[in-house]
Amino acid sequence: MGVAGRIGLAVAKKWIAGVNIDDAISEARRLNLSNENVIINYLGEDISEKSKVTKTVRTYSRLIKLMKSGKISGSIAVKPTQIGLSISFGIFLQNYVSIVKLARHAGIFVWLDMEDYPYVDDTIKAYLLTLKRNKNTGICIQSKLRRSMHDIRSIAKKGGTIRLVKGAYADHGQKTYNSKDDVDRNYLECMRLLFLHARSFMIATHDDKMLGVASSYLKRSNKKVMFGMLKGIRPSLALKMAKDGKSLYIYLPFGENWLEYSVRRLKEKRNASLILRSVFQR
Repeated sequence: MGVAGRIGLAVAKKWIAGVNIDDAISEARRLNLSNENVIINYLGEDISEKSKVTKTVRTYSRLIKLMKSGKISGSIAVKPTQIGLSISFGIFLQNYVSIVKLARHAGIFVWLDMEDYPYVDDTIKAYLLTLKRNKNTGICIQSKLRRSMHDIRSIAKKGGTIRLVKGAYADHGQKTYNSKDDVDRNYLECMRLLFLHARSFMIATHDDKMLGVASSYLKRSNKKVMFGMLKGIRPSLALKMAKDGKSLYIYLPFGENWLEYSVRRLKEKRNASLILRSVFQR
């Protein structure tokens, strides 16, 4: 790695644990000391080569074992297209189920991340099929998508666990909300539905308004509510929430694909000020 690469990685470490699996375990242990749980993700998506999919699944298997042996407090997150969906639904489902089963025996929860719009139906289908026999798994839902209110009702009815995010993928015309105000408005509506109908869920946001509304609902509810934030974005607030006794989880990516992830963070126009500010925060 050249000088430019080393400088880029130093900046990227604001948002990622590092390049290898040991970096992830080390950073997870550090966060755990501050009562911050983790959601560890091995970076990568849109993988169409079977050998790379196999490598990814093996990496998650090793990660699960290391989290168990290291007594790491947290969960993992997998992306459908990194474990086979870019090849076939069957390969994706098989790998997803095998990861969830291994994690279940290790006492670890598995989040199924949501990707771009074309993958939504297959992602939810695989989740609901897996949920029937494995309760240690949840799914990410994006308020950017117009369909998400319907999906929340359907998943909550079947006892699923949802992590609500705003979404960072491309606009898709009438299928998505394409302005910040509309995405935010739908986030609040989706949150309201979760408090009404879901048993357990995660509010993943750095937005003060969203967090304020969630706290207001929580005071009048006996729901099991978790909160999620990205590594490096508003770390002081995350630490305060953890110290205040909130069930807080830090999304903690690692891996060789750190550059692509970091570029996406920097391109998030709706969160540009937060992202840029995070570069200079300790």
